[in-house]
Amino acid sequence: MKLSLAIATTLASGLILNAAAQVPAAPAPAEASASASVPAAPAGPVKIAVVAFQVAVAKTNEGQRNFADLQKKYDPKRQQLKTLNDEVESLTKQLQTQGDKLSDAEKASRAKTIDDKKKQLQRQAEDAQNDMQQEMQELYNGLASKVYDVLASYAQQHGYTLVLDVAQQQTPVLYASTGTDITNPIVEAYNKKSGVPAPPPQSGAVPNAPAPKGSGPQ
Repeated sequence: MKLSLAIATTLASGLILNAAAQVPAAPAPAEASASASVPAAPAGPVKIAVVAFQVAVAKTNEGQRNFADLQKKYDPKRQQLKTLNDEVESLTKQLQTQGDKLSDAEKASRAKTIDDKKKQLQRQAEDAQNDMQQEMQELYNGLASKVYDVLASYAQQHGYTLVLDVAQQQTPVLYASTGTDITNPIVEAYNKKSGVPAPPPQSGAVPNAPAPKGSGPQ
């Protein structure tokens, strides 16, 4: 029961962006665009920037719109799972409160009905979760490639010789000043290029870029 309810709760929560953060981050230059090429590093001092790439992708107007549309697409399925879950809980409560008044055969029959519905709930929740994750992966990959192209162009125009992704769990970055974080400028540059308008405020909150790391290892 716990597994089924956990899956159903996950779907009902609508945490689209949290799930999006689990997919691969910045694509390698060769994967980002078949026509894109990595510019040669300019001569002179090394200029480094940091970016929370996954967050940048999710914060773009296009990303917010696409993920909100995906969430709406799965709203009926979440409601269906919630209804089935409520039914299982109701039947279980009835069996617990009326069990001493039922015959062994009736108790066994009701218990089987509950078990069958639990299995149905788990199967449907897992299928919906897998389908949603697959669609989310495809949405993210397609958008990430376009955001990467903007990032590469931005880095070249501003003379950055190295851009580090601080959204990665294994990032080697221990400290970065606020001025080196180009997450928001990348989002703004992409929004300008895409022309997609900002979604209305009620469409959902988007996580902010993580603050530059300055406290060292925890």
